[in-house]
Amino acid sequence: MQNTRLNNLFDFILAQLRLWFANPWRRVSLILISLLLGIFLGTAISTTAGQTADWDVVAAGILILFTETVSRVVYGGARRRTPSAEGLSKSSLLSESVNALKIGLTYSMFLEAFKLGS
Repeated sequence: MQNTRLNNLFDFILAQLRLWFANPWRRVSLILISLLLGIFLGTAISTTAGQTADWDVVAAGILILFTETVSRVVYGGARRRTPSAEGLSKSSLLSESVNALKIGLTYSMFLEAFKLGS
């Protein structure tokens, strides 16, 4: 890509955000926000899809496809084979946030199932 002003600005902003999220507290707070957003989305999807009962199967299929794809990317075989110097594999902030969103979504679906079962 050419080194234009817009490209330089975009690279600078991304570098600043990367440095800002290098702080462990900010990283944990962003992951926690992703988890809570997943819980909210799970509740919202299940209530809106269950309202008409026409979209239940489609919504369930999309959610299963999403969770399995995220699990495949985050916990895939190539990721486990490349440990860092400390022996733990380093994952990116994006993959950790999407994984937290998936965990919140799955947790919310279990909560909704328990609500319907009682």
